[in-house]
Amino acid sequence: MSTEIEKSFVTQLKENQNLVHKICRLYTNNEEEHNDLFQEITIQLWKAFPQFRGEAKFSTWAYRVALNTAITLYRKSTKTVNTIEFETGRHFVLQEEYNYEEEEHIKLLYKAVHQLNDIEKALVFMYLEDKDYTEIAETLGISEVNARVKMNRIKTKLKQIINP
Repeated sequence: MSTEIEKSFVTQLKENQNLVHKICRLYTNNEEEHNDLFQEITIQLWKAFPQFRGEAKFSTWAYRVALNTAITLYRKSTKTVNTIEFETGRHFVLQEEYNYEEEEHIKLLYKAVHQLNDIEKALVFMYLEDKDYTEIAETLGISEVNARVKMNRIKTKLKQIINP
């Protein structure tokens, strides 16, 4: 591929790498698996980049590729996953602005989200990223109505998990 295409890919990946990291966080339980999934998503994005036509935003396209890659690998995985507690994981917030109450809420949310199936996780992730239902539906390949219905069911399910 040409140098311009490579530069364009690297620039757009850098601008959108946080969404890839967030997807990795949803579908993995430790740093090693996170790094492996991030690398696999990057490879898949690179392989698919020549077919990216720019009809949608790069971030929307990247969501779709990243989620499909994560879901595919998640479904293929037959090994038992070793988990680590959130406290021992890496924190991405500077100490001086760290909110411990918020951390507890985040831990509870991740614990609940880990109990959802792979499609539900993707939907929650995009919802929490303030994506509208049109973009969620486009990314997940479902109708907008279906995305809304699924999200309402997930909200009910999460409430039951968090407040049994």
